[in-house]
Amino acid sequence: MRRRLAALAALAFAPVLACAQPEGDVDWREVDAPPPPPAISMQKLVPIELPVTELRYGVMPSSVAVNSDQVVRYVLVATSTSGAMNAVYEGIRCLTGEYKVYARYYPGRGWTMTRDAQWQSMFTAPSPRAALAIAQDGACSGHAAARNAAEILSNLANRRAQPAR
Repeated sequence: MRRRLAALAALAFAPVLACAQPEGDVDWREVDAPPPPPAISMQKLVPIELPVTELRYGVMPSSVAVNSDQVVRYVLVATSTSGAMNAVYEGIRCLTGEYKVYARYYPGRGWTMTRDAQWQSMFTAPSPRAALAIAQDGACSGHAAARNAAEILSNLANRRAQPAR
C-alpha cells in the first residue's frame, strides 16, 4: 500500500519537482550549519492542507528562509484535536525533490537536533507528505526555490484560498 501511494504521489507531482539530481548540480554544497530552529510560536501559523489526517499542520512564518544554498527551511507544527503538539525543523531542496529533517521539537524537552540528517526523496521517503505539500504549494517553482520567505508565505496563503486538490 505504501509503495502504491508513493508511486501515485510521484506521478501526481513529477511535473512540479525533479526526482533525480540534475547533471549541473555536482558542485552544490549545503551551508555548513543551518541556523538553529527558532522558538516555537503558535501565532499566525500558515495552514498546510493534507488529506486523510486528523492532525492540523501549519508553517511558522517567522521560521521560513531561503538560504544561499537554495534550501528552503521552515518549522512545521502539527497539532492534534486534543491539543498535543509536535514540530519539525525541515529543509526542502527543490532542485532534487528532496527534504531533510534538521531537528524535532518535543514539548517539555525542546529541540533535539537530528544526528547525521540525510536528504531523502519527497516521493519515496516514509512520511514526506507535508514537505511535498509545502514544496508544491509555495516553496518551489518547478526545480527552483522561491525567491524569499515572503514569496513562499504568499504562495502558501494563496494556495490555501484555492479549491482543494
